[in-house]
Amino acid sequence: MDPLVPAFVAVLLAGWTDKPAALAAVLADRFGARAVWPGAVLALAGGFALAVVGGVLVAPMLAPNARALLLALALLSAGAAAMWRGGRFDRLEGWKLPGSLTSLLGLFILTLGDRSQFLVFALTARTPEPWLAAIGSTLAATIPIVAAAILGERDWQRLPHRAIGVGAGGLLLITGAVIGLSALRLL
Repeated sequence: MDPLVPAFVAVLLAGWTDKPAALAAVLADRFGARAVWPGAVLALAGGFALAVVGGVLVAPMLAPNARALLLALALLSAGAAAMWRGGRFDRLEGWKLPGSLTSLLGLFILTLGDRSQFLVFALTARTPEPWLAAIGSTLAATIPIVAAAILGERDWQRLPHRAIGVGAGGLLLITGAVIGLSALRLL
């Protein structure tokens, strides 16, 4: 399975209502969008590269059905998490670093272990071309980050995040359920 397109779609669905985009909007209000998005893209790429390395290391230890079950778990957890907005996050107001460095470090820390990174980890474990998952996921995660940075916090918060989360979460849950049932040979 070519991981570029599935990683792109899954991360785009999972990441639209995630905290990194909201943090990018906050930082863009403080530093300007041009100072935020380059650091944000580097942070996302670094986080997804770590997920790919993890997936490559774990893949040989898993049977094919276990890999599919891992992907199903990642999709189900991302779908459930997308259905409700996350709690508060640190607005990095005490950081005295330049905008690009604040966005790089702040977003890298925030994205470690998030639902999109788990999706990339699981997709990578199923494919012989793991770096395509990192490329697809970085491209997809960049879309809401740049949109949030351009809009700013006030306009970003006005978007219908609840409806987007319910729709995206439903698609991820259905896909995860189908893959999981197939992995368990129940479908």
